[in-house]
Amino acid sequence: MAKKSMIARDAKRARLVAQYAEKRAELKAIANDENASMEERFKARLKLAKLPRNSSPTRLRNRCEVTGRPRAFYRKLKMSRIALRDLASKGEIPGMVKSSW
Repeated sequence: MAKKSMIARDAKRARLVAQYAEKRAELKAIANDENASMEERFKARLKLAKLPRNSSPTRLRNRCEVTGRPRAFYRKLKMSRIALRDLASKGEIPGMVKSSW
């Protein structure tokens, strides 16, 4: 089980990313627009830099929904390999059986 503080920190980052997503997209569009003047583009970059760092989507970490583990994460199932194996062994995932011989 991951530390609760790390799980909470990641949840806070996810909230900030959702909150600032629209504003960040607008500023990026202005900053990358070839037709806009250099001053407008520069101002957009400055405003983008003033946004909270944790509002950037690259700072999010994929975590297991069951344990909070940050590594060995399956995106399709939203869980780690360890949690997946435990649930498969117990028969709690439909259609998945852990093979043993």
